[in-house]
Parts: sequence; C-alpha cells; structure tokens
Amino acid sequence: MKAKSFFAALFVAVSAVAFAGPGNPKVVVVNQKQSGTFKVIYEGEKVGNVTMTIRDSKNQVVFTETIRNIGAFARPVNFTGMEAGEYSIEIIDANGKQAQKISYNVEAPVKNVHVARINEEGKYLLAVPGNGPEQINVRIFDGANQLVHEEDLTINGATGLVYNLRNVQGMPTFEVTDQTGNVKTIKY
Repeated sequence: MKAKSFFAALFVAVSAVAFAGPGNPKVVVVNQKQSGTFKVIYEGEKVGNVTMTIRDSKNQVVFTETIRNIGAFARPVNFTGMEAGEYSIEIIDANGKQAQKISYNVEAPVKNVHVARINEEGKYLLAVPGNGPEQINVRIFDGANQLVHEEDLTINGATGLVYNLRNVQGMPTFEVTDQTGNVKTIKY
C-alpha cells in the first residue's frame, strides 16, 4: 500500500513538472506522511527571488515568504493547528505566478488513542494526541462490560491521563469519543 502511495505521489510530481512548459516555474506540492505536512518543490528557469504565499479559502494570506537568489528548493509546510479547508499555495518568480490548491483535513485525535498498562498494579495510561483545544469523552468499562467511569474532558494538545483501575473486575475497556462523534474502543 505504501508503494502505491509513493508511486502515485511520484507520478503527480513528474506529471506536474513535465507539463510546466518553457518559461514557467515548475512547482509541485506533495502531501507528506506526517499529518498536516506538505512539501513544496520548486524549480525555476534561473536564479532569482521567489515568493511563496499561502492563502486560505477566503483568499486571506496566512503565510508569505520571499527567498532571495535561489533557483530551486524543496520546503516542508506544516498546516498543523490551522483550520481544516482548502488552501492555495502560490509561487511568484520573474516568470510569473503559479498556484496549486491543497485540501487540509484535521485528523480526529481518537484515531491515534493509545492505552498502556503501567508497571504499578491496576494503573493504565491513556494517551490522546491533539492539535489544539478538543472535547473528548472517556468511558471505562469493567470485564463484564459495566460502565465504571465516565468523564468529559477538554484537552489542549497531546494529553496523557493515568487511571487507577485496581478495584475494577476483569480487563478494562476504554471508549474515547471526540467532539465530532468519532469513537475509538480499546479492549485491554
């Protein structure tokens, strides 16, 4: 599966470069493995000043940078913490402007929830990734599938919580729900 993704990204990159045409900068934007990160690859006809501008769906500038005396670059751009939506990445050099649109989607934090048993008897670590303020609900069930704990939390970024389940009968089950209704169930 990874090989297919790599070759698909490579095909898009090669296609974009192949069809850029003479006198136009060659610009490719590739989605990276790390959520929210894209790589902007630029190759100009000659060395000069290049301005990269990122605009949101309302056409407002969210980032701009001018790189001086450069003929080519590959630069990561991290959208983590930005609002989900469509963005435009514009490259302006001596030959003009070229833009590509990208779609940034925020991954639900519950997709990557992890539970680990701590060495101390009956204690479990619940780790929840996050990019900013998020509402989650944590429910814990005992071995007989009876609810033993429930709480609503506001997390701000990656969070780790330790639960003392020493008095819980059987192996616990953790159920974490985010504010959009995504649910992750972890049976220990």
